[in-house]
Amino acid sequence: MRSSTLLPAFVAALSGAALLSSAALPAAAETVQRVVTPDAYGVREGTVGAAELLARTGSCTQISSGKYAKDAGGSKSVPVCGTDEAVFWTADLDIDCDGRATTQCNAQTDPWFLPDTAFHQSDGRPLSAEELPFIVVPSPSSTWRYTDFGIKGGSVVAVVHDGKVRYGVVGDTGPTGIIGEASYAMAESLGIDPDPATGGIGSGVTYILFKNSKVSPIESHSAAVTLGNSLAKEFVANG
Repeated sequence: MRSSTLLPAFVAALSGAALLSSAALPAAAETVQRVVTPDAYGVREGTVGAAELLARTGSCTQISSGKYAKDAGGSKSVPVCGTDEAVFWTADLDIDCDGRATTQCNAQTDPWFLPDTAFHQSDGRPLSAEELPFIVVPSPSSTWRYTDFGIKGGSVVAVVHDGKVRYGVVGDTGPTGIIGEASYAMAESLGIDPDPATGGIGSGVTYILFKNSKVSPIESHSAAVTLGNSLAKEFVANG
């Protein structure tokens, strides 16, 4: 989460920058096959449209005990909402470039870079924010504990913005008081500026996390699309 006020993250980022010299940076990002080809409408993955998902999330039954801020020091205005099938919220999108160092995500491109993610891919390595569409959930607190609602690392998510639907996974955790962050790859697929230092968008992004779901392996975007589309169809059908 983009929060320079968090001292531990700031210190860790500085340590990461010291350890990761420009000579250590890879010549190019690792190639990971992603399913990003739009359908005939050009605005979504799968068969469920943005309007259908937004209609299902149009009303909020709040499941968090409080609300979250979009950014450090901001007003707490974002509740976590829930249904039997999913939890969801609408917020901003800050860029998460943490995880494996790649061409676009490293200590030189990202002032807050951390060389790890809360959840790891099947070979034990951190996720690649540049290559894998994923979102960040707030770390468990008295406000909300995602683990109490069937959400875990690798849970399937649908992210909706500007008529676009993109699927991904829960890939990282952030500060306890802030919400609204996704990986470089997720932002890029939504047409949002993915620059970790200057990108992102301030509002209008809906995050839908499907309960008791899991993509295996977590780094398979094609598996996230297939499972996500199936769960999204059930979600809108039950509305």
